[in-house]
Amino acid sequence: MKKESLAVRFLYQTALGRAALKLLARPFLSKAAGAVLNSRLSRFWVPLFIKKHGIDMEGCGKKYRSFNDFFTRKRCMEEIDITPGHFISPCDGYLTAYPVSEGQTYKIKHIEYRLETLLRSRKLAKQFAGGICLVFRLTPQDYHRYCYVSDGVVKRNRAIPGRLHCVRPIACGTLPVFAENSREYTEFCTPKFGRVIQMEIGAMLVGKIHNYPREGKVFQGEEKGYFEFGGSTVLLLVGKGRLKVQGRILENSRQGLETKVRLGELVGSCLGKG
Repeated sequence: MKKESLAVRFLYQTALGRAALKLLARPFLSKAAGAVLNSRLSRFWVPLFIKKHGIDMEGCGKKYRSFNDFFTRKRCMEEIDITPGHFISPCDGYLTAYPVSEGQTYKIKHIEYRLETLLRSRKLAKQFAGGICLVFRLTPQDYHRYCYVSDGVVKRNRAIPGRLHCVRPIACGTLPVFAENSREYTEFCTPKFGRVIQMEIGAMLVGKIHNYPREGKVFQGEEKGYFEFGGSTVLLLVGKGRLKVQGRILENSRQGLETKVRLGELVGSCLGKG
C-alpha cells in the first residue's frame, strides 16, 4: 500500500485540515471541478496524466475531447469470468473483505459502520446480518467503468445524496466516509448468491456517478456504469452462507492489506445454497 500523501495526511490528521474538509467535501466543489475536466482545455492534461501514472493505453483510443472523456474511456477488450457460481470483481481496484456481524455492522479500522445507516433501510440491512462486505477502492489511475458481479434480477435502485470525502484508507479510518458520501446502490436477486447489494460511492473531486437505468434481468460482466475523475469505491454486500471469498483476499484483509484486482476477475464462489 502506498504511503499517504502529505496533503491527505494534512486534511485528515490536523485540526486545520479537518476544518478545510468542511468546504472541500461539499458536492458543489466536485461539480465545479467536473465542469473544468469536461472542458476542451483539460485534454492537454491527458498525456501528462498517462505518463505520471504509467497507464497502459493498449486497446484504447488515442484522441479525447476532454480529460473526463479520457478518464471514462472504454477498453476494447475485457477478460471477464462468466462461469456460473463464480463471483467476480466489478472493477479494477484494491479489495478488502469485512465480515458483517449479526448486529449488521462491520469495522474499517476503528470506525464501525451500521448497514441500516449505509443503506437507509432497516429492513434491507437485516438481510445481510452475518454476511460479508467487499470494498473495492479505485485510484485515479484505475479504469473507472464497472460491471455487474453476477446474473440477477434488479429489485431496486436508490440514490443517496451526501458529501464527497476522500476514500483513501486514512480517511476511512478517521471518519464514517461511506455512510456520509454520496452513493447509489442496486438491490438485485441472484440465483447463486441470493440478494446482493452493489453500491457505488463517490469521492472528493468525483462529481458524478453514472449508472445506466436498468430494470429486470442483468448479466454477469454487463457494464453497470462509470465514475468521472477521482478516486471512488464500489461496495458489495452478500448474505450469510452465500459467498466463499478467495483465501488470499481474506488473509490480506485480516492483515489490514488490500488485494489488487481487475474487472471481471474471480474473487469468490458460491457457498452452500444455490
